[in-house]
Amino acid sequence: MGILNFTPDSFSDSGQFFQLDKALVQVETMLQQGASIIDIGGESARPMAEEVTLEQELERVIPLVEAVRQRFDCWISVDTSKALVMQEAANAGMDLINDIRALREPNALQTAVQLGLPVCIMHMQGQPRTMQLNPHYDDVVANVLKFMQQRTEQCLASGIKKENLIWDPGFGFGKSVQHNYRLLQQLSVFVNKAILFWREFPVNL
Repeated sequence: MGILNFTPDSFSDSGQFFQLDKALVQVETMLQQGASIIDIGGESARPMAEEVTLEQELERVIPLVEAVRQRFDCWISVDTSKALVMQEAANAGMDLINDIRALREPNALQTAVQLGLPVCIMHMQGQPRTMQLNPHYDDVVANVLKFMQQRTEQCLASGIKKENLIWDPGFGFGKSVQHNYRLLQQLSVFVNKAILFWREFPVNL
């Protein structure tokens, strides 16, 4: 997956691709380097970041999704938590929803069900603006795993197909360096639990 944060304040690329022509050149570069999925985000998730408005996010994301869809043969993932952005991005050619808030924003879960696309749900303690101020867990692996299990049950009960769900433990999102290393050491726990979930829940009809 190649990450393209179409924002002026991205923590990963410092906003250097915040122009459509530069963004498309970067997409081509990432695909040439082996990426098969391009993840487009219109809201910075860096620590202390302010939320963007719906209008701002739509203006950033939709034209870029359309341009990538027209020019390149790849999967397009859109990093958003807003239901209308999900809907408009799907209309523009999005293949996968990548939601750092795990479909907890208004109408996000219902929209994801209606779209029927694969969804990546992520764990984040707090919001980007506050998540790194003082992250605390009794047991980061157990706490994150419990969240993923509960959120998965809610998604499945709402009608999302289990084969369309992807787990992201959220490295760096409301977690200290020690928390991140602990999660990395215990990734097999998440893999094994996800496999059990896949076996235990019936196929969605």
